[in-house]
Amino acid sequence: MPLLIKNATIVNASGLLAADVLCLDETISEIGTNLRAPAGTEVIDGSGQYLFPGFIDPHVHIHLPFMGTSAKDDWTSASRAALIGGTTTLIEMICPARGDELRAAYEVWLSHAAGKSACDYTFHMGVPRFDAQTAAVLRQIVKEGIASFKVFLAYAGAFAIEDDELFAVLQLAKQLGVIVTAHCENATLVAAMQQQLLSEGKTGPEWHEPSRPTSVEALGVQHLTTFAELTGAHVYIVHTSCAAALNEAIAARQRGVNVTVEALIQHLLLDKSYAERGDFEGAKFVMSPPLRAAENQDALWEGLATGQISTVATDHAPFDFVGQKDLGRDDFTKIPNGIPSLQDRINLLYTYGVQQKRITLPQMVDMASTQAAQLFGLFPRKGVIAVGSDADLVVFDPQYRGVIAAATHAMQVDYNAFEGTATGGRPSLVTVRGQIQVHDGKFVGTIGRGQLLRRQPGHF
Repeated sequence: MPLLIKNATIVNASGLLAADVLCLDETISEIGTNLRAPAGTEVIDGSGQYLFPGFIDPHVHIHLPFMGTSAKDDWTSASRAALIGGTTTLIEMICPARGDELRAAYEVWLSHAAGKSACDYTFHMGVPRFDAQTAAVLRQIVKEGIASFKVFLAYAGAFAIEDDELFAVLQLAKQLGVIVTAHCENATLVAAMQQQLLSEGKTGPEWHEPSRPTSVEALGVQHLTTFAELTGAHVYIVHTSCAAALNEAIAARQRGVNVTVEALIQHLLLDKSYAERGDFEGAKFVMSPPLRAAENQDALWEGLATGQISTVATDHAPFDFVGQKDLGRDDFTKIPNGIPSLQDRINLLYTYGVQQKRITLPQMVDMASTQAAQLFGLFPRKGVIAVGSDADLVVFDPQYRGVIAAATHAMQVDYNAFEGTATGGRPSLVTVRGQIQVHDGKFVGTIGRGQLLRRQPGHF
C-alpha cells in the first residue's frame, strides 16, 4: 500500500526540511510540499514530529554462543525490539571460535536470521584465524555480499587472532576493499591480569574493569592501527570506551591511517560504578571493554560532537542475570560479557545527546544511521531520506515521556541496564521499506519482512 507522511520535519545528516514524503513500491518516490496521494494511500500526519531515516545499528550480537551459554534474543525478538526503538537495519557479528570452520559458521548465522527478522539485516564476518583455506572462503563470502570482517584482539583461546593472522586478514581486506572491524584490547595481558586478581581472592564483578584497564584498550588500538598503517587497510574500532583509546585512534588518523571509531550508548551514559554494585548486582553491567570512570564520557561525547567518533552502536549481547550472569558468581571471568541495549539506543541518544545539547539532530542521524550506511556499503539505499532510497522511516514524537523498564521492553532478557531512566521522545511510527512495522510504540508488523542486504566492497 502506498504511504504518505505529511507535515513532519525531515531530518537528514545534511540538515532539516519541512516536506511530505510519498512512498511507493518499498522506496521513497517523492519529497515535496502538498503532495497528492494516489488512490488507496495510507496518510500519516506527522505534525509536530521529526521524520528520520531508519536507524542502523552496526554492531549487534543475536545468535551468540559465548562463555558457556548463549545470548537470549533470537531474530524475532531482537528485530521487534530494534524496530520499537527506531532501528530498521541490524548488522550482526558472525563470531566463530578459532576451531570452527568459517563457511559452516557463516551458514549457521545466516540460517538463524532467514525468515525470522522483522527488519533488514546484514553481517560482519568474523575471522578468528587465518590458515590455508581462509582466503578462499572469505573471498567467496565477500562475493555473496558480506563486505566487512571482524577480528578480536581479546578473548585468548576463543576468538583472539594471532599477529601473523591479523596481518594476513588486513592484507586480504585491502585487496578486496573490505573494512575490518576490530575489538581492541590485548588478550595476553587481560588473561594474565585476570589470573593475578583471582589469585588475590578478587572474584567479584567489580574486578572486571581493573583486569582490562584503559591502558590495555589503548594498547590494542595502537597495535591494530600499526598493522593498518603497514597494510593500508581500513579499520573500524568497535566499542571505544575511553579517552586513552580514542586518543590513540586520533593519533593514528593524523599520521594517515584509515581508521574509524565507534562508541556505544552504554559507555556514553553508564560508568564503572554500576559494575561495583553489591550483592552481585554489578554483574548486569559486565561487558568488554568495561564501563569506565565517568570522566571518560566527556571525551566520548566531545568525540561525537567533533566527528572524531563516527557511529553510535550497542554491541547488544543479552544474557539473563538469573541463570547466565550468575555463572560467574564466584569468578568474574565467567560472567557472560554483554549489556543489552538494542531497543533503547535512539531514545537515549536523543534524550541525553540532543536534548542536553551535546549533539544536534542532524549529527544524531549521521552517527546513528548515515555514517554506518556509508561505511558498510548501504548508502544511499539506507541512511538517508531521499528519492530512490528504501522507505525505512521513523516518525519521532519529541513530546513523549517515558521510563525504561525491563517489565515493558521487548528484548528477551530479564533485566535492563537503564532501568528507571527517563526518556524524552520515542518513535511513534516505524516503517521497513514502506510497510508500517511499529505504531504508537507497539509492534504491528510482519515477522519475516526483513531482507538480507547484500553489499559491495568499498575499495577503501
